[in-house]
Amino acid sequence: MTTFSLPTLQDISNPAFTAKLQHKIDNKTKPLGSLGQLEGLALQLGQILGTESPQLAQPQMLVFAGDHGLTARGVSAFPSDVTWQMVENFIAGGACVSVLAKANNIALNVVDCGVNHEFLDAAKTPRAGLLNAKVANGTADSSAAAAMTAAQCQQAIENGMAIVKNLPGNAILLGEMGIGNTSAASLILSRLQGLDIADCTGAGTGLDGAGIDRKTAVLREVLAFHAGVTAPLHVLAAFGGFEMATMLGAVCQAAAERRVIVVDGFITTAVILVANALQPAVLQRCVFTHRSGERGHGLMLEELNAKPLLDMGLRLGEGSGAALAWPLLVAACIVLRDMASFESAGVDEKLA
Repeated sequence: MTTFSLPTLQDISNPAFTAKLQHKIDNKTKPLGSLGQLEGLALQLGQILGTESPQLAQPQMLVFAGDHGLTARGVSAFPSDVTWQMVENFIAGGACVSVLAKANNIALNVVDCGVNHEFLDAAKTPRAGLLNAKVANGTADSSAAAAMTAAQCQQAIENGMAIVKNLPGNAILLGEMGIGNTSAASLILSRLQGLDIADCTGAGTGLDGAGIDRKTAVLREVLAFHAGVTAPLHVLAAFGGFEMATMLGAVCQAAAERRVIVVDGFITTAVILVANALQPAVLQRCVFTHRSGERGHGLMLEELNAKPLLDMGLRLGEGSGAALAWPLLVAACIVLRDMASFESAGVDEKLA
């Protein structure tokens, strides 16, 4: 996994420009700091986009989909066929992320990164809302082999980079679908952060207590099988999914292009963990939209020193939390761009 290179990310911090942005925010017609976290969000969006008058253009929701061989070990409450069935639901417009994206004028594409199903006909006729980036029909069972070979992981990452290069707009919203991918995320968190797998493992699609115990036992086996794997990309290949590797490529490309990266929940944050281990400057471009109800997500957010916008107990995935929080990003830009200053409104700042 050393035959290609990810985009090199520049540090976009600029103390002088940040001070200018902060001064503009502080001099809006409001008490100092009275818009709370929205002010910090406005500051960050101005920094990412490099302007005092940010405007979010043509937002793109990408739902990366792939199947996981580990589901054969009974780590999920749902069968793997649900992955392709939900992809069809996304395309048809019936899923939660579909309706939220439509309501917020967010373009949505599902990326087939490695679903064990053929969505195209024999002539490979393109389908609206579906991007074909299939590496294979699902990963290997990570309890018996690496989930992905080095070549497969590399191909998936390159696929993700290419997808973003061909998309318009200045914001990417991250979504995912893959039965078994909470197990992959838990394994990545455990290995990269040196945490006990029991602290990283939750209910996923709805396991009961006994099911979580069985899942945890299987994941402990997987970690033992790959005991020597520690480098970030090797960890991703050993434990991750094609949808996660493709997402990593998309994240790194979006970051290099200074697009706003809108992070959803547990699975997408696991990918950001890997990206951060490779290039910490990626976090400058990331907006974390919510704290998931999935057990390990809070640990990820703590590690990344991330303050999510919402805390509503969401654990659906799909990018639903990112789409739900999107209006807050729009509002932050509007406040920074359009809200009057004390001077322009003729308001005495001393009275505010």
